[in-house]
Amino acid sequence: MFKKKEDVIVEDLDSLIGENIKITGKIEGKGNLRVDGFIEGDINYEGNIVVGETGKVYGNIKANDISLAGTIHGNVDSKTKLVILPTGTLIGDIQVSSFVVHENAKFDGNCKMLSNNVTELHSKSKAENSK
Repeated sequence: MFKKKEDVIVEDLDSLIGENIKITGKIEGKGNLRVDGFIEGDINYEGNIVVGETGKVYGNIKANDISLAGTIHGNVDSKTKLVILPTGTLIGDIQVSSFVVHENAKFDGNCKMLSNNVTELHSKSKAENSK
Protein backbone atom coordinates (compact mmCIF):
# COMPACT_ATOMS: atom_id res chain seq x y z
CA MET A 1 0.00 0.00 0.00
CA PHE A 2 2.75 2.46 0.96
CA LYS A 3 5.93 2.80 -1.03
CA LYS A 4 9.15 3.12 0.97
CA LYS A 5 11.34 6.06 -0.06
CA GLU A 6 15.06 5.27 -0.21
CA ASP A 7 16.20 8.86 0.39
CA VAL A 8 14.40 9.43 3.70
CA ILE A 9 16.38 9.40 6.94
CA VAL A 10 13.39 9.42 9.29
CA GLU A 11 14.82 8.00 12.52
CA ASP A 12 17.89 10.27 12.44
CA LEU A 13 16.28 13.50 11.19
CA ASP A 14 17.37 16.50 13.27
CA SER A 15 16.25 19.41 11.07
CA LEU A 16 13.64 19.83 8.36
CA ILE A 17 13.25 22.69 5.92
CA GLY A 18 9.67 22.20 4.75
CA GLU A 19 8.22 22.56 1.29
CA ASN A 20 6.77 26.03 2.04
CA ILE A 21 9.99 27.44 3.52
CA LYS A 22 12.44 29.74 1.70
CA ILE A 23 15.80 30.52 3.34
CA THR A 24 18.38 33.02 2.12
CA GLY A 25 21.78 32.87 3.80
CA LYS A 26 24.41 30.44 5.05
CA ILE A 27 23.35 27.36 7.03
CA GLU A 28 25.75 25.62 9.42
CA GLY A 29 25.06 22.82 11.84
CA LYS A 30 25.44 19.18 12.69
CA GLY A 31 23.15 16.20 12.63
CA ASN A 32 20.89 15.22 9.76
CA LEU A 33 19.05 17.73 7.59
CA ARG A 34 16.22 17.25 5.11
CA VAL A 35 15.48 20.01 2.58
CA ASP A 36 12.06 20.03 0.93
CA GLY A 37 11.96 23.82 0.54
CA PHE A 38 14.19 26.44 -1.12
CA ILE A 39 17.64 27.53 0.07
CA GLU A 40 19.70 30.29 -1.51
CA GLY A 41 23.08 30.11 0.20
CA ASP A 42 25.78 27.69 1.24
CA ILE A 43 25.24 24.73 3.57
CA ASN A 44 28.09 23.49 5.78
CA TYR A 45 26.84 20.52 7.78
CA GLU A 46 28.55 17.95 9.99
CA GLY A 47 26.14 15.15 9.17
CA ASN A 48 23.95 13.92 6.36
CA ILE A 49 21.73 15.91 4.01
CA VAL A 50 18.70 14.76 2.05
CA VAL A 51 17.34 17.08 -0.64
CA GLY A 52 13.80 15.84 -1.31
CA GLU A 53 12.00 15.97 -4.66
CA THR A 54 10.62 19.46 -3.95
CA GLY A 55 13.91 20.70 -2.46
CA LYS A 56 16.04 23.27 -4.27
CA VAL A 57 19.46 24.51 -3.16
CA TYR A 58 21.25 27.36 -4.94
CA GLY A 59 24.63 27.32 -3.22
CA ASN A 60 27.53 25.09 -2.27
CA ILE A 61 27.03 22.11 0.05
CA LYS A 62 29.55 20.42 2.34
CA ALA A 63 28.41 17.36 4.34
CA ASN A 64 29.05 13.66 4.96
CA ASP A 65 26.40 11.72 3.00
CA ILE A 66 24.21 13.60 0.53
CA SER A 67 21.10 12.12 -1.09
CA LEU A 68 19.59 14.19 -3.90
CA ALA A 69 16.07 13.78 -5.27
CA GLY A 70 15.55 17.52 -5.94
CA THR A 71 17.84 20.19 -7.41
CA ILE A 72 21.26 21.57 -6.47
CA HIS A 73 22.88 24.44 -8.39
CA GLY A 74 26.31 24.67 -6.79
CA ASN A 75 29.39 22.70 -5.85
CA VAL A 76 29.14 19.67 -3.57
CA ASP A 77 31.80 18.35 -1.20
CA SER A 78 30.74 15.01 0.28
CA LYS A 79 33.09 13.34 2.76
CA THR A 80 31.57 9.90 2.25
CA LYS A 81 28.84 9.40 -0.38
CA LEU A 82 26.74 11.36 -2.87
CA VAL A 83 23.66 9.68 -4.34
CA ILE A 84 21.66 11.33 -7.14
CA LEU A 85 18.25 9.66 -7.34
CA PRO A 86 16.18 9.42 -10.58
CA THR A 87 14.43 12.77 -9.97
CA GLY A 88 17.64 14.54 -8.89
CA THR A 89 19.50 17.28 -10.77
CA LEU A 90 22.95 18.56 -9.85
CA ILE A 91 24.60 21.39 -11.77
CA GLY A 92 28.06 22.01 -10.34
CA ASP A 93 31.35 20.36 -9.52
CA ILE A 94 31.66 17.63 -6.92
CA GLN A 95 34.31 16.14 -4.63
CA VAL A 96 33.28 12.75 -3.26
CA SER A 97 34.61 9.48 -1.88
CA SER A 98 31.71 7.49 -3.35
CA PHE A 99 29.33 8.57 -6.12
CA VAL A 100 26.08 6.87 -7.22
CA VAL A 101 23.97 8.18 -10.11
CA HIS A 102 20.62 6.49 -10.71
CA GLU A 103 19.07 6.13 -14.16
CA ASN A 104 17.34 9.37 -15.33
CA ALA A 105 19.27 11.48 -12.79
CA LYS A 106 20.98 14.59 -14.18
CA PHE A 107 24.56 15.72 -13.46
CA ASP A 108 26.38 18.54 -15.26
CA GLY A 109 29.81 19.28 -13.84
CA ASN A 110 33.20 17.86 -12.97
CA CYS A 111 33.84 15.05 -10.50
CA LYS A 112 36.90 14.63 -8.29
CA MET A 113 37.12 11.34 -6.39
CA LEU A 114 38.64 11.66 -2.92
CA SER A 115 40.62 8.52 -2.18
CA ASN A 116 44.19 7.74 -1.17
CA ASN A 117 44.18 4.78 -3.56
CA VAL A 118 43.41 7.03 -6.55
CA THR A 119 46.22 9.42 -5.55
CA GLU A 120 48.66 6.52 -5.17
CA LEU A 121 47.68 5.06 -8.56
CA HIS A 122 48.01 8.47 -10.22
CA SER A 123 51.48 9.01 -8.70
CA LYS A 124 52.59 5.49 -9.69
CA SER A 125 51.32 6.00 -13.25
CA LYS A 126 53.19 9.32 -13.57
CA ALA A 127 56.40 7.70 -12.32
CA GLU A 128 56.08 4.83 -14.81
CA ASN A 129 55.40 7.21 -17.71
CA SER A 130 58.48 9.32 -16.94
CA LYS A 131 60.83 6.30 -17.28
